[in-house]
Amino acid sequence: MSSPEETFLLECGELLTSMEEALLEMEDNPSDPDSIGAIFRAAHTIKGTGGVFGYDDVEAFTHIVENVLDKVRDNEITVDSNLIAILLSSCDHMEVLVTKAVANEDISDDDKVVDAGLRASLNQYLGVTAPGTNTESTTEIVEGKSSVEIENTGSMVISDNWHISLRFDLEVLQNGMDPLSFMRYLQKIGEIVHVTTLHDDFPSLEEFDPELCYLGFEIAFSSEADKEEIEQVFEFVRDMCTLHILPPRAQIQHFAEVIQSLPEDDMRIGEILIASGVLTERELSNALNSQNKECEGVEACTPTPIGEVLVETKVVHEEVLNVALSKQNKGQLSKSAKQTVLRVDADKLDSLINLVGELVISGATANMLSNNSGDELLIESMSSMSRLVEEIRDNALNLRMVQIGETFNRFKRVVRDVSKELGKDIILNINGADAELDKTVVEKIGDPLMHLIRNSMDHGIESSADRIAAGKDAQGNVWLNAFHDSGNIVIEVADDGRGLDRDKLLAKAHEKGLISDGQVLTDHEVFRLIFEAGFSTAEKVTNLSGRGVGMDVVRRNIEALRGSVDVDKNEYGGTTVSIRLPLTLAIIDGFLVRVGDSSYVIPLDMVNECIELEKGERDENGMHGYINLRDEVLPYLRLRDYFDEPCTQKNNESIVVVKYGSNKAGFVVDELLGELQTVIKPMGKILQNVKGLSGATILGSGNVAIILDVPNLVQRAIQSNNVHGIKSGSENVVLH
Repeated sequence: MSSPEETFLLECGELLTSMEEALLEMEDNPSDPDSIGAIFRAAHTIKGTGGVFGYDDVEAFTHIVENVLDKVRDNEITVDSNLIAILLSSCDHMEVLVTKAVANEDISDDDKVVDAGLRASLNQYLGVTAPGTNTESTTEIVEGKSSVEIENTGSMVISDNWHISLRFDLEVLQNGMDPLSFMRYLQKIGEIVHVTTLHDDFPSLEEFDPELCYLGFEIAFSSEADKEEIEQVFEFVRDMCTLHILPPRAQIQHFAEVIQSLPEDDMRIGEILIASGVLTERELSNALNSQNKECEGVEACTPTPIGEVLVETKVVHEEVLNVALSKQNKGQLSKSAKQTVLRVDADKLDSLINLVGELVISGATANMLSNNSGDELLIESMSSMSRLVEEIRDNALNLRMVQIGETFNRFKRVVRDVSKELGKDIILNINGADAELDKTVVEKIGDPLMHLIRNSMDHGIESSADRIAAGKDAQGNVWLNAFHDSGNIVIEVADDGRGLDRDKLLAKAHEKGLISDGQVLTDHEVFRLIFEAGFSTAEKVTNLSGRGVGMDVVRRNIEALRGSVDVDKNEYGGTTVSIRLPLTLAIIDGFLVRVGDSSYVIPLDMVNECIELEKGERDENGMHGYINLRDEVLPYLRLRDYFDEPCTQKNNESIVVVKYGSNKAGFVVDELLGELQTVIKPMGKILQNVKGLSGATILGSGNVAIILDVPNLVQRAIQSNNVHGIKSGSENVVLH
């Protein structure tokens, strides 16, 4: 696949995602002009670029979608749930068409049936009973004298047609683009009146390379399209050409009137010209780049005003610029930030993170050697370098941090479709969409969240009739919440349904042999039974759930990410499933401790405090025990006994107090060694299933240290003490 095609496929995916989100927004607010405009622009861009690439199926189908959206925008079609459903299905079909076209594959017979059905449904809104035929212009692209006069003075060319000045880069053919395909597509939005082919840069035959493009074009173009729409024709070649689009004579007065009608806001000259349609963002960006280059390497340089640059490059007519300047003088000049986004290949980003990890390890080694040397200058220099390495580490990790909101928004469509399938009225509420976490975690959390949301809708939320009978609102709610807590991200999936039935869960657990007769379980322990393999209380199997193969998969997937999952009742009477995950899977700040002859690392974000274990408490309870920490029960776990480390000392043991969620426990260690940056390495196959270990890291000395699985160890410490009748952790029982 060539680079332009890859870009087209990627950007189409983003456009279809934004189109789907806007459609779901429009279902709740049919008259929202922003949603309607966003949907139309997405469809128009896909149609235009598909036409440029010669993807006829994509262009033809999307053209029908665009026509329907155009009538929606003009209030000629009323938005209802049926239209939204058709347009959402059209989005899905457009994705199939784009994927097949880029892969150079024919669409399947099933896809053809879907295509025909959607076309028929869309054409009903257009009042068309049969597919129409497009009559394309057959204007010949020839070399000759242009009907648009180009004066040598360099002044703006004015005629009754649009004037498109086009100069392709030499390498455009090598990059997989056909220059003539863009001009052929122009004929679909207007008429090419005349073309002058310029060959001033054509080399001698000895220097001629058939893989290079030496031609330029001056095009007289008649169309009702606006400047931005014409520019979009060249969207996928914009970095491989020099493009100027000059308006017809009739447009100049129109632009002046539009500028005068703009509100009296503080706007830069470029913003005024863009808002009035005189200028596109791409043209403004090019002009600003040209302006900046004037002063590169020159001190005390005053660049040419941007208005003069636009006129000199024949992008804006001087008469229109003067009107815009007059408009600008009526308001106060203000600065506006322009966000610049650079697309980076994920593999390159992962490689950078790996290199930063190795840098952290090497830095720790160098830092240790400098401390051992006793050279103060060297120690000071290494301290400075360590700070820089830490900043590089944080910035590199931030590159992989993405907002969870994009993942959350995907479930709006899921909730809509599943609620209709179940015949229930359910709405999705999203909170904390701006919470960030590692992209690797985001990619792997989608399937577990899908299981939880579908289960909430199928098992949790009742039908509207049952809800009304129970004194609830007819409309059910599912919540997706995200927030940061102690170096982790917590994602909650909650509902206001019927909640978990304790007796029903216990009966099913007895039937499955998961618990024995007479065994007493707390509510929390009963609720956690739903994560056991094959456990389901559904009375019948549906397309959504009931086979008992979902929640255990959710638990395993979460634990594979060094996370944990929990379930409980909520204030609405329904169920809340809480997922707790680390923010990143690559590098963390750790707290190094020694136990026996081995070193262990505890994630620093989970460390609350360190205290000395009193002498009288050291031998009382063996591996497990508890202490009175400021009138609060603190269970602890002696790591030496748990990991069967040799007993090298019995004095000066310390307790590292850790907190995970609402639970608190202590780890008894032999020595506290301090903080360090930790690069997480996965455990080998032999140690993968050992409880209490989540990874390993390499110390500056070259030795390996084990990274502790704090959630697992905290749970073990609490459960062990609860067996002996000692309540602790989140229950905060006070000792007297």
